[in-house]
Amino acid sequence: SMDLFKRRYAKMSKIIEMLRKHEGVETHAYKCTADKTTIGVGRNIDPNGGIGLSNDEIDYLLANDVERVDAELFQVFSWYDDLDDPRKDAIMDMCFNMGLPRLMQFKKALGAMSAKNYDSAAVEFLDSRWAKQVGQRAISITDIIRSGES
Repeated sequence: SMDLFKRRYAKMSKIIEMLRKHEGVETHAYKCTADKTTIGVGRNIDPNGGIGLSNDEIDYLLANDVERVDAELFQVFSWYDDLDDPRKDAIMDMCFNMGLPRLMQFKKALGAMSAKNYDSAAVEFLDSRWAKQVGQRAISITDIIRSGES
């Protein structure tokens, strides 16, 4: 967890500082001088021979993304905070999938969510290009919106 990370980081602060200076710090993937896809501080994530990400690293990134999406939805939709957890998860899943700008285009469905008319919201979400694109995912999400059960 975070405490373990902070303890490990404190022990390594000198080498971390040195590597950040010498390797550089990149927030986005880039091609290094050896033409390998790289991210962060010299992390080779290239599909050809890179070490990629561990499951712990993937979960760390995902937890940060879930917190960010949850905060965005809380800020944008006054009704979001009143949802039960399964319906929050359903809306977060959609937002994660399509992004907030595209989610916000679902005016009728979001209006129905606001009015707690979950059957109508599910119908509106399903009647979309998004639902056709993602198939079973849309059915699973709208089942949760309808029932409040995951």
